[in-house]
Amino acid sequence: MGNEYLDIFVLALLAMLNPSLLAAVTVMLLLPSPKRLMLGYLLGAYTTSITCGLLIVFTLHRSPATSTSKHTLSPLEDIVIGALALAVAIVLQTGRDEPLRERRQRKKDAKLAGKREAGKPTESLPLRMLGKGDPKVTFAVGVVLSFPGVSYLAALAKIDGLGKAAGVSVLLVVVFCLIQLMLLELPLLGYAFAPERTQDTITRFKAWMARSGRSAAVAGAGIIGLLLIVRGVVTLL
Repeated sequence: MGNEYLDIFVLALLAMLNPSLLAAVTVMLLLPSPKRLMLGYLLGAYTTSITCGLLIVFTLHRSPATSTSKHTLSPLEDIVIGALALAVAIVLQTGRDEPLRERRQRKKDAKLAGKREAGKPTESLPLRMLGKGDPKVTFAVGVVLSFPGVSYLAALAKIDGLGKAAGVSVLLVVVFCLIQLMLLELPLLGYAFAPERTQDTITRFKAWMARSGRSAAVAGAGIIGLLLIVRGVVTLL
C-alpha cells in the first residue's frame, strides 16, 4: 500500500514538469503583474485538473474491469521505466543526443524563418494569449492546457486501485493537483510573503538552469532510474 502512495507522489512530480506549464510560467514571470496572471492560470488549471480527475477516478471506480491485475505489472514497470531513465541519463551525459538536437534546431529555425517571411506569428496560440497580460485570458489558457496527461491518468488509475472511500479518493486527487501545479503555487506564495526575495530567487534559478540544467537532468534521471530498478527487483524477489 505504501508503494502505491509513493507511486502517486512520483507521478505528481513528473506531471509538474509539464513543458506547457513550464513555458507558461516562464512567459508570465516576464510580463507585468505576474502575480495576477499566474493566479488566473492557476484557478483555470485547478478547474480543469480537479474536475477531470474526479470524473475519471469515479468512472474507473464504477468499472468492473479496473479490479483485475492491479499489482502484476508494477515491478516490471518500475524496471522498464528505470532502465529508460538511465538510458536518458547516459545519452545526455555522453552528448549522443547532440546530432538530434542540432537537426531539430535546424528544422525549428527553418520553420520560424518561413513563418517570419510569410508574416505569420512564430509563437503558439496559448503563449500569444498569455502575452496579452490579462488574468481572464490566463484563466482560459489554464483551463485549456490542464487536461490530464499520461502521468495524471496513471496516478488516477492507482488512486482507484487503492479501493479507498470516496472522500479519500477526492483528497488524493486534490493533493495530486496541488503537487503538479507547484511551479505556479510556490512563486505566488513567494510574491505574497516575500516579493523581493522571490524575484531574486527566480532570477538566480534561471541563471543556474542556464549553466547547470543539463547536469541536473543527468543526475535526476540517473537517480530516479536506479531507485526504480532497485525497487522493481526487490519487489520481484
